Amino acid sequence: MLQSHIIDIDGTFVGIAIRLDRGFRFIAIDPRLEELGETIWPALSDIDRLARRRLAGIPNPDPLRRAFASGAHSSGQ
Repeated sequence: MLQSHIIDIDGTFVGIAIRLDRGFRFIAIDPRLEELGETIWPALSDIDRLARRRLAGIPNPDPLRRAFASGAHSSGQ
């Protein structure tokens, strides 16, 4: 059975994170985070931090994080 975690930002349900052997796959529910859907992150805190930044309209300056957010490190699973 897959382990999942609700991602909620300031009381708003924005998505879920599903535990994989290599990290967490983010499934966006909030349309403002749609471009992050299906990306894989090493930790739940990474998903939370990026979601908060995106919802606040802050671009992500870290190139490694941009690579993760663009799906470069996600596989189709």
